[in-house]
Amino acid sequence: MISKTFDFCGKKRIFFAISLILIAVSLISIFTRGFNFGVDFSGGTELIFKASEDMTVAAFREKIGGIEKTLEAANISKLSQMGDQEQNEHRYSVTTVLFFESDQKQQLEAKARESGLDIESYNSVSGFAAEELRSKAIWIVILVSAILLVYITIRFRYEFGIGAILALLHDAVITLGFYSLFQISFDVSVIAAILTLLGYSINATIVIYDRVRENLRLMRGKNTLETINTSIRQTMTRTVHTSVTTFIVVFMLLVFGGISLRPFAFGLTVGVIVGTYSSVFIASPLIAGMLNSKKK
Repeated sequence: MISKTFDFCGKKRIFFAISLILIAVSLISIFTRGFNFGVDFSGGTELIFKASEDMTVAAFREKIGGIEKTLEAANISKLSQMGDQEQNEHRYSVTTVLFFESDQKQQLEAKARESGLDIESYNSVSGFAAEELRSKAIWIVILVSAILLVYITIRFRYEFGIGAILALLHDAVITLGFYSLFQISFDVSVIAAILTLLGYSINATIVIYDRVRENLRLMRGKNTLETINTSIRQTMTRTVHTSVTTFIVVFMLLVFGGISLRPFAFGLTVGVIVGTYSSVFIASPLIAGMLNSKKK
């Protein structure tokens, strides 16, 4: 088995290079393409219409144009048929930058019923509220990262805290880069996915760091790189089993969970892979150099 002989720390330049390429691609995409913000972060209105007849997006656009002219310019997509959904139910997602007041919403629902449509879901966020949500989301991620740094530093050593936080930043940037590359809808559920990812990744890292700390004591006097390699090998089975079982669950959620769960499931699917990679190939080799420097 490769984990019994593989030199994780010795190959760190290769792994660091792969990560730097992924981070560079992610940052380029984020700053050039940006994110496909949902109404939670961009402001506007998202509606899910339910129709009894199947029609093309163009035909549906024409139909809702008769209900509300301003919806003609909205972004419209046909939602896939779910397994437990009746055959005569067809759903369409309509997203517009317009913000509807409560009285406008009631008028819209009445007109929709007259045209044989039902508004199944309605989410309207003002521009001010969307800006506030974006600001709070950023501060939540920063606060969580700071708390994790303090926790790792107290439980282990300062070098371990730096390694863990750098690995978490690595995971967050690459996962956000995938959202930008594939233009997956970016809403509040994505922040939940990122925070879940940070928790998952730090847990995988702590398992390895705990074994490293134990082996530094048991293998005192031996080469630090070999001690860390041994620690990774000893925890590899647990890491692989946890990652594979978690990946299966979130991937099934991505495939069968429907459009409302897709942004959340996408982040976790990508995050489980990236988080496992960083815990084994980034976080652990990172502390090897710092511990060696401290010895000297």
